[in-house]
Amino acid sequence: MRIYKRIVITLAIVTSLVEVVMGQAKKPTIMVVPSDAWCIKNGYVLEYDNQGTKIKVSDYKRAVQESTDLLLVISKINDLMAARGFPLKNLESSIKTLESEAAESAMMTSKAGSTISESPVDKLKKTAKADIWMQLTWTVNQTGPKKSITFNLQGLDAYTDKQIAGASGTGVPSFTAELPVLLEEAVLSHIDNFNSLLQAGFDDWFKNGREIVLRIKKWDSFDGDLEKEYGGAELGSQIEKWVSENTVQGRFNTSDATENMMLFEQVRIPMIDSNGKALDARGWGKGLQKHLKDTYQVESKLMMKGLGQVTIVIGEK
Repeated sequence: MRIYKRIVITLAIVTSLVEVVMGQAKKPTIMVVPSDAWCIKNGYVLEYDNQGTKIKVSDYKRAVQESTDLLLVISKINDLMAARGFPLKNLESSIKTLESEAAESAMMTSKAGSTISESPVDKLKKTAKADIWMQLTWTVNQTGPKKSITFNLQGLDAYTDKQIAGASGTGVPSFTAELPVLLEEAVLSHIDNFNSLLQAGFDDWFKNGREIVLRIKKWDSFDGDLEKEYGGAELGSQIEKWVSENTVQGRFNTSDATENMMLFEQVRIPMIDSNGKALDARGWGKGLQKHLKDTYQVESKLMMKGLGQVTIVIGEK
């Protein structure tokens, strides 16, 4: 009987330890970037051509090369986050990695000549592969010999740009002139709650799926449309069925649907696939692309915009 009790107690202890280990939350990877407002205010902006339209975006490369204040601020935030167990991606290193990928073209083109463009920020997000972009804005206030700092932190989902955490405030005026010290004094009372919100958002992705947008279009060369029947139902209905079966708890909205296009929003995809590997929007979209080809012999081209928008164009590669 004693041996039996020892075995039960031992199993209980082992089970408890396993539950503790398994229950430890996986931390989101984060990259600290200056906000658009800060970049515009300080003149770090560049233009790119998006199919004939001039678009302005933050010029992170020039900002990190020319602003020592920015490097100091990013370094301080990195230190504060690392001390709390949050892995960080370095903005400067990610930019260098992006530049080294010389083979990556600015445009993706189909065999029919149709194009879709990516902004420099979209490309940086793909290279950095951070879960969350931590946008930071700050201003230094001067009152006589004392200085203080007003800051605003936004934790943005890298896939959707939706804010999942935020913090802002003004530090106590101080005689120190060192920017990192002022920043630390201002941020310290807010950062733990900010990190809790980040973690809660990340945990929600594991439970309810990560949100993406899926667009279905067709090439003019495609012999048919989304109302043509395949396997006893319209192609659009077959696509909607696949989306329902491959989202977390069937969570998605069919926002628009015609014979030529479909728009699925708030599509919740799993964080990991059936093999236990991390699943991103591109990998999930390729599953639909493969399903269309294998099941209905329908070719298609998959294109990405940023990390969270997948476009599948039916009819050819």
